[in-house]
Amino acid sequence: MKWVRARHATREIFGTLEGDRLLVHAGDMFAEATPTGESVALADLVYLPPVRPGKFIGLWNNFHAAAAKNSWAIPAEPLYFLKGANALAAHQSEIAMPGEDVGRIFYEGELGIVIGKTAKAATPEQAAASIFGYTCVNDVTAFELLARDASFAQWTRAKSFDGFGPLGPVMATGLDPQSLVVRTRVNGRERQNYPVADMIFSPVSLVERLSRDMTLEPGDVIACGTSLGALPVKAGTLIEIEIDGIGVLANRFV
Repeated sequence: MKWVRARHATREIFGTLEGDRLLVHAGDMFAEATPTGESVALADLVYLPPVRPGKFIGLWNNFHAAAAKNSWAIPAEPLYFLKGANALAAHQSEIAMPGEDVGRIFYEGELGIVIGKTAKAATPEQAAASIFGYTCVNDVTAFELLARDASFAQWTRAKSFDGFGPLGPVMATGLDPQSLVVRTRVNGRERQNYPVADMIFSPVSLVERLSRDMTLEPGDVIACGTSLGALPVKAGTLIEIEIDGIGVLANRFV
């Protein structure tokens, strides 16, 4: 099942995809959402992020291939950061480039986990049950800011410019994440193609371990980290992140 949030004229709606139409639902997406009987053509909608996370968590160094290529040690526990709520952006929205003083801006195509049930100190079984679905993420990064000040790594600033966290186009349920492949295209040219199965910490393991540190709540998003092929972009670049079963998240930098 694929869930969508969208704007239709002056209202915000959500529901499930059926062909080229959205079947509108009412209630709580994560608890007893029910069809209203209304159907709206996708062509009449403007996509919104499929969820509005209370916490937008991102992973660093979570793929064996990238760790090996960069001579990074395999982490003993997940290494993560938070992105500001202002970074959230939708499929087809434009991403404004910061000023030139910020330095190079990188795309990072990733799988995103969407939490559907509260998880606190979860067992592996509870962690798996707390995952509602998955989405595509572009974890945009102002790369040169990370180490600009030798006394303080600027993860929050580098990850949290407006629009630096596109999600979408949908949130898909019923997927086996270990079978998924993340592909990123830059102006139509494939630059990333890597299997989720290469993760150091799998989606279930991430939920389990992060829930020891903080309570994960419905709507929270965990971006699972990226692998090889993340590169800088320029204004005018179209980035497309595709994951089978979810679709294509497309955003242009301006």
